[in-house]
Amino acid sequence: MFRLKLKPLFAAVLIALAATSNVSAQDDLMNKVKANQSANSKDHFTFTDVINLENTSVKDQGSSGTCWSYSGNSFIESEMIRMGKKPVELAQIFTARNAYVEKGKMYVKMHGAVTLGEGGAFHDVMNMYKKYGTVPRSAYTGLQEGQTRNNFSEMSKMSESVLASVIKNDKLSENWVKAYTSVIDTYLGEAPTEFTYEGKKYTPKTFADQVVGVKAEDYVEISSLKEYPYYTKFTLLVPDNWSFDQVYNVKMDELVETVDNALKNGYTVAWAGDVSEKGFSWKNGVAFVPEIDFAQMTTEQKAEMFNGPKAEKKVTEDDRQKAFDNYETTDDHGMHITGVAKDQNGKEYYIVKNSWGLSNDYKGYMYMTKEFMKYKATGIMLHKNAVPKAIAKKLAI
Repeated sequence: MFRLKLKPLFAAVLIALAATSNVSAQDDLMNKVKANQSANSKDHFTFTDVINLENTSVKDQGSSGTCWSYSGNSFIESEMIRMGKKPVELAQIFTARNAYVEKGKMYVKMHGAVTLGEGGAFHDVMNMYKKYGTVPRSAYTGLQEGQTRNNFSEMSKMSESVLASVIKNDKLSENWVKAYTSVIDTYLGEAPTEFTYEGKKYTPKTFADQVVGVKAEDYVEISSLKEYPYYTKFTLLVPDNWSFDQVYNVKMDELVETVDNALKNGYTVAWAGDVSEKGFSWKNGVAFVPEIDFAQMTTEQKAEMFNGPKAEKKVTEDDRQKAFDNYETTDDHGMHITGVAKDQNGKEYYIVKNSWGLSNDYKGYMYMTKEFMKYKATGIMLHKNAVPKAIAKKLAI
């Protein structure tokens, strides 16, 4: 794998600025939810598939905040299947690498007044796909020699240090973008401009057009916040929306209606939201909204939270808005909804594909209640034809 070599002095400055590396935000999030589990939970659930749409294998994003790219590219792979194409594992880090370059440019334009870091949004996946194209993972892994998992901690600190220096200048040279990009490419590798796939040469743009075949303009993002007029667009004010993209606004229950309609008609859905709640258990593979507040539960109730189906709180639009306003709902994770299942009591859950490897009870998948989905979602992305016709008409899609 090719590596761009930094000039010795420049490299020394960067190393001095980033002598230590923090635990990644992704590792921190996973550590927070580790305690959310019950013993032998799987023995107390019986899930039966209602809809299970085809998707590609579960991946592991490693120690990187790239859930948005992993789940977004997983979504595109399922779109290929839906369109009758042979799915290709797309290079998640190609998308992330390009987004980091664009994010750095925005950071400088905004004089440092946007969030850096490894996070992103589903529109970043589509925006980068439209601008740069895409490549198969076989052509670009983003891994250094001897590395088997993503770990962006050092790279993030170094790139942030470069940008912090850039915005202190009164006037910018024409070289800062090249200098910033060189840091990213030193860790992730230079993005391929041409590659061979199954015996044929492609550029990222021709590969996107000829092999993947997805059209970025066919996809929409939808959220729900009562502070904005329904059936209009608004700028979702979350830190990872560094590009200030807008989303469509619908009523909270229409999020469920939209996801259900999509799955029923063969479309999967990309889901962004908050998974730091006590009702989210990665180990047990279940997410729900407890009827009783966690702080008010007995020790026994806490221990039994995921041992079988439980009663849920009925979430209101006021609850959703309050959780967003109080930072209880943040944009900390992205996953891929691929189907619907019923538990032994007949209650429906969404089948959700994660990007944390195979380390939980359901080998990388989860069962999320509809109440949790609509309560903790910051947004969803799906094909515009998957939106229910009545809602699409209101949104003028």
